[in-house]
Amino acid sequence: MARAGRLGALALAAALGAGPAAAQDRPQGRFSRAATRIGQPLDYELRYLHDPAEEVVFPDSLAAFAPFEYAGRTFFPTVTRRGRSLDRAVYHLRTFSLAPVQALALPVAVLRGPDTLAVRPAPAAVRVRATAPAAALGLGAGWPALREATALLPVPPLFNYPYWLAGTGAVLLTLAGGAALFRRGLRQRYAAYKRRKNHRYFLAQFARHAERFTLSRSAANVERAVALWKNYLASLENNALNSFTTREIVDYFAHDDDVRRGLATTDQAIYGNALADDDEAEIEQAFQRLRVFAEHRYAVLRQAG
Repeated sequence: MARAGRLGALALAAALGAGPAAAQDRPQGRFSRAATRIGQPLDYELRYLHDPAEEVVFPDSLAAFAPFEYAGRTFFPTVTRRGRSLDRAVYHLRTFSLAPVQALALPVAVLRGPDTLAVRPAPAAVRVRATAPAAALGLGAGWPALREATALLPVPPLFNYPYWLAGTGAVLLTLAGGAALFRRGLRQRYAAYKRRKNHRYFLAQFARHAERFTLSRSAANVERAVALWKNYLASLENNALNSFTTREIVDYFAHDDDVRRGLATTDQAIYGNALADDDEAEIEQAFQRLRVFAEHRYAVLRQAG
């Protein structure tokens, strides 16, 4: 390649030093060597000596390089001496064709006003050296013996990160869009679920306190049941009902009969000195009134929600 570079420099000096009398109107193209192998890199040099007033365009990567494949190019700046300009480019090619001799002639486009003139050099040829045995090319007595190998080799699976990331991003965007679109409905559903869960918990705990009172006849169990009832209604109504007095609670619920009579009975049991034998039935009835009212308020608020 160093020798070819020195020859190219000498040819460039000779072409520019020839003067107007040696002017060339046809481009010149040649390969960097006379022979190549399949897939081996090969350079094709294209040069054009022309009038400095002419506008010249060399081929780009979209040109027809068949039977060669384009691998890159190297452009050189225009050199002008003694009224002549020299443009030069080296195209890096390779071939996979099995033809023994392959030729190429890249055209140079000359812009002359509204017209474009394609000027082609003489075709440059290169020989392709065969590296396979003669028998494999059908030149010998017969084909070589082939060995059958049909077993599949294991191929480790590769994780496709781009597709998984794109899929994850799409799912997240879909969830975010759905949440933004149905946020109000989702919040209402969650609130209804939470309200239903709290109501079931209240009924179970309230029944447990009532059962404990039946077994122990203790005013402390009555007080715990009433405190649970107040806390549940405060959560259900979303207010500070558990801090209200009995009169304030009765006023808040518009003097509901179950609330008024139920709390009156439980207050008497809590703040009285002792429980009489016939008070058990009244307190159980008071528990029943408070539980029925809590279920009624739950049903009213669920209907409104």
